[in-house]
Amino acid sequence: MPNFEITTASADDLRMMADWAHAEGWNPGLTDGQAFLAADPCGFLTGRLDGTPVSCVSVVRYGTGFGFLGFYLTRPELRGRGYGSRLWAAGTERLTGRLTGLDGVVEQQPNYRKSGFRPAWTNIRHEGLAPLDVAPPPGVTLVDVRTLPFGTVTAYDRRFFPAERDGFLAAWTTAPGRTAFAALYEGEVRGLGVLRAGRTSARIGPLYAATPEIAEALVSALAATDPATPVAVDVPDANPAAVRLAERLGLTPSFETARMYTGPAPDVDLAGLYGITSLELG
Repeated sequence: MPNFEITTASADDLRMMADWAHAEGWNPGLTDGQAFLAADPCGFLTGRLDGTPVSCVSVVRYGTGFGFLGFYLTRPELRGRGYGSRLWAAGTERLTGRLTGLDGVVEQQPNYRKSGFRPAWTNIRHEGLAPLDVAPPPGVTLVDVRTLPFGTVTAYDRRFFPAERDGFLAAWTTAPGRTAFAALYEGEVRGLGVLRAGRTSARIGPLYAATPEIAEALVSALAATDPATPVAVDVPDANPAAVRLAERLGLTPSFETARMYTGPAPDVDLAGLYGITSLELG
């Protein structure tokens, strides 16, 4: 009988997991792995069949009460044989007692419901070439996030995410090939956006803003750093202003997931959430 074992993923495994995710059409960022490991080095599992990876999942712990599940994949030719479900059981055990979220693709949402997840909103990926000449509103300036005190950045992020994630955020905003802008008004952070290179389009996430005009200026400034490359934003329909902005920018819907939780949805600033950070880690 083949030997199936579950191990903590290595850095090489994370690159493989990103390749598998790309094959599914998820378009992960090219340098996401180092930020993922900073979030929770033990939060990525692989199922191995006679030593060969065949399935994977991320089960990242944030703080003491929150977790996020992602990267749930089994190699297509081996699906339906129980390798994914065994890994799922091991992964969800690691998150026992925590409110857990995930972003589920449409075809898997019935299975997630059976495991106790309930939908909170739908993320709709919008892609395309964004306008490059949108100025910030009067009094608002855009600055490189790396010039701000890091505590200011993490405090702002905490409004939109249900747990502290300082290590992840530090790596996410400074990894190679990334651009991160904050919008300031009278010295106060009123918006934040991060752009990273992807395989088929540049990904923007997170995208936070106090107003649609600030969000629009952030998208424009981020897109202008690589004008020939389309951008992609995973927009939560729980913020109708974000959906309207994506449409006004001329971005086209291309992919859909559901944000789902094992309990009540966390109390975050949905009105200021214009794009989620990552399908894999929330």
